[in-house]
Amino acid sequence: MSENAKDSKLAAKYNFDVSWEELLDNKDFLNVFLSDVLENYIVKQRWFGGKSSKIKYIELAEYFRIQQNNEVYFGLILEVDFVEAFYHHYFIPIAFVSDENFAKKDRILPISIKNQEGFIIDAVNLEAFRKLVFERISNAELIDRTKVQYHKSELFSNIEYNSSKLLGLEQSNTSLVFNDKFVLKFFRRIFANKNPDYEMNRFLTDKKDFKNTPRYLGSINFIDQEKEVVTIAVMQELVQNEGDAWDVFLIEIDKVFETLEIKNIEIDNLPEPELYNSLRIHDIPHRIIDWVGLNLFLKIKVLAKRTAEMHINLGSEFEDTAFTPTHFNGDYAVWLKNRMIYQFQNRLNSIENNLHKLDKNSIEMAKDLLSKKSLIRSKFLKFDWTKLKGERIRVHGDYHLGQILVQNDDFYILDFEGEPESTIRDRQVKQPPMKDVAGLFRSFHYAIYATIFNNKDKFKQSENKLFKAAELLYGYFTGVFLETYINTVEQANLNIGYSQERIFMLEYCLLEKAIYELGYELNSRPSWAVIPLKGISNLINN
Repeated sequence: MSENAKDSKLAAKYNFDVSWEELLDNKDFLNVFLSDVLENYIVKQRWFGGKSSKIKYIELAEYFRIQQNNEVYFGLILEVDFVEAFYHHYFIPIAFVSDENFAKKDRILPISIKNQEGFIIDAVNLEAFRKLVFERISNAELIDRTKVQYHKSELFSNIEYNSSKLLGLEQSNTSLVFNDKFVLKFFRRIFANKNPDYEMNRFLTDKKDFKNTPRYLGSINFIDQEKEVVTIAVMQELVQNEGDAWDVFLIEIDKVFETLEIKNIEIDNLPEPELYNSLRIHDIPHRIIDWVGLNLFLKIKVLAKRTAEMHINLGSEFEDTAFTPTHFNGDYAVWLKNRMIYQFQNRLNSIENNLHKLDKNSIEMAKDLLSKKSLIRSKFLKFDWTKLKGERIRVHGDYHLGQILVQNDDFYILDFEGEPESTIRDRQVKQPPMKDVAGLFRSFHYAIYATIFNNKDKFKQSENKLFKAAELLYGYFTGVFLETYINTVEQANLNIGYSQERIFMLEYCLLEKAIYELGYELNSRPSWAVIPLKGISNLINN
């Protein structure tokens, strides 16, 4: 049977004698749509975050119209309940089209409405829908008190729609590009609260004028039945760029490893830095500059400065309580310690169950970690948290090279949503700025080792020699970063604590991050488990 014949057969099966505008009020349609159709569609979507769990049922939590004159689309908020006794909420905008040419992608259901055959599709694929959303934001009133609230900044006035396209790069969200100048990000998994990406982006650019993140231009928020603000989408400027920092650093690091052979550098004779110790560029040994080159260290200095400036802006608010800095307290210390100990024990269990998957190098480090588990646990439990004098602020929360765009040797920071597995409320908890620094350091570590793993046939040195070079490079990267970062925040009077406190918080955050990574690698890429294990080994044997 041809695809057209199958679609006609399904459309005959799903035949409803109500108009499109009334369809979601029809109980017969909702019964089949929620039970027969949506599960098959949702589980295939890249943005669906419950692939490892079994869906129990799907409910239509709420819906609203996205319309202009007679042009009507629906925004669905779906509650997906899982057998494992938890649930997610997802947002899908839907459209009905009768022309198959408009239903090439994200076709949800062939359907007949009042005997007109057509398709329900994800509306983001329709230019008419994209244009309508653009115009609803660009024509938004200063204050919108309706259930679906469109907002625009002063920068987004008197702008006409020219073109739009779907940017098919992201997995957890969906981005639309307008006029080749603006990006609208639809959040797919949603929460009953303001999305931190919307909240932080608007704060940094509207209130603080931070230049190194895309400017906030507008948003769509929905007021749910509990009167909570649910962020549906955020509009930002499109930063013209040369790619993200992950790709740029991979290219640069690849050149660094090629230089080992080109210049016949003896790795064992290279001077080692003191790990996590601030290092000025002119104090880097000449042999290291000769190997790595000056340009890469200069890039790291700029990235450190932009990171510091982000934190300075996030830590300089004294009116908006969502952003005012706060000190460490007993409740936060308990929360942080419990979080670490839970994750740590969880990953230890994973190591013990997966030792058979690890290679020789990884097994030795894994056994070293298991032998020192009591020492590590006591280090964090026995630390006197009352000695912490620094301030906690709102932080990026999921800071790594993939969240940073590169433009003309400068860096632009994106995606302030925070850790994907955390609740929105956890993402809004004020944390030590060193959490972001640690996230970036782990990303440096991964970029260096990914260069080795992705080019095994290219580099002639032994794996052990390459690993030694990797650790040297990581030590110089982090030292140069810390020197610029700490000087910049201290000059702006952002209180990140005294020297020993900074080291403790950095080590705590690095260990937390590496432990999280270890669980991921053990489950999906055991051959890469050496990367987080090396990171943990640095901390417990430093």
